[in-house]
Amino acid sequence: MPSDEKKLSTTALAKKLNIPVQQLFVTLKDYGWILRTEETWTLTPKGEFEGGSYQTSRRYGPYIVWPEQLEQHPLLQAIESNQRITAGSMSRYYPHMQARQINRALAELGLQKQSILGWELTHRGRSLGGLQEEAGISGAFYVSWPHEIIDNPVIHRELNLQTDRISQVDLPDGAEPDLFNVQSANRVCQGVDGHHLGSALHVRVCNWLYLAQLAHACQRALPTQELFYADFYVPAGAIYIDCWEAEAPMGDLSAKFRKRELYREMDLDHLEINADDGDNLDEVLGRGLLAFGIRG
Repeated sequence: MPSDEKKLSTTALAKKLNIPVQQLFVTLKDYGWILRTEETWTLTPKGEFEGGSYQTSRRYGPYIVWPEQLEQHPLLQAIESNQRITAGSMSRYYPHMQARQINRALAELGLQKQSILGWELTHRGRSLGGLQEEAGISGAFYVSWPHEIIDNPVIHRELNLQTDRISQVDLPDGAEPDLFNVQSANRVCQGVDGHHLGSALHVRVCNWLYLAQLAHACQRALPTQELFYADFYVPAGAIYIDCWEAEAPMGDLSAKFRKRELYREMDLDHLEINADDGDNLDEVLGRGLLAFGIRG
């Protein structure tokens, strides 16, 4: 391959193909040309066979580039850029979020609102290309969006905040944006509602409660003579919620076991969220709160 051949970053290739850059990243991953390794994208043997290689940015390190003629590749030409997506299909780009969480996040941004009919489009949502749709069988309302909405910087930033991830936005010319990069712990440990929290799992629980429009306190003292704090407290049902991390210091575990005893002794309603529950909060928190009469 000629050394002077023009190379395109994945972002530049997406612009050539006139498709959202996130769609191209996920499509290349589906094709097996790239894969996610820790916090970076790396080429697979398939990707190298298709001409992928690396260039280095002084600030952001190595990133993947492609030969310019790759835009003519039949697999890339076949990508549909004009299809519409829904909250359900957007979860492909935000795998830590379920459709209901994405719908709630879009509603929090004022793009849609929930009613007894379903999800109804707002004026602001319409300005971003949203269309009011109706499910054929149930008649429930939902909203579809142009595919490029996943590259809208505000929406992308806010949805990443829901998944304790955030993207880089101030890239120099020629550098490749890492759309799935995890930033510093200080940024990770702040909920959308401004609560400062102790871990990524706490962030997810806090964000879930906020988007479910459930008033909640963080680090709420238990009504006991011994001073212990629940991670979260939902006053609407007097429900205490604690997060159990995968690896916790022995002192933290002792306190949590003691809290468990106190909940039982005082007959206090409480839920425990385990580290493995982080990607399934709709099921765990939703059903758990419903058991206490709170609809999330």
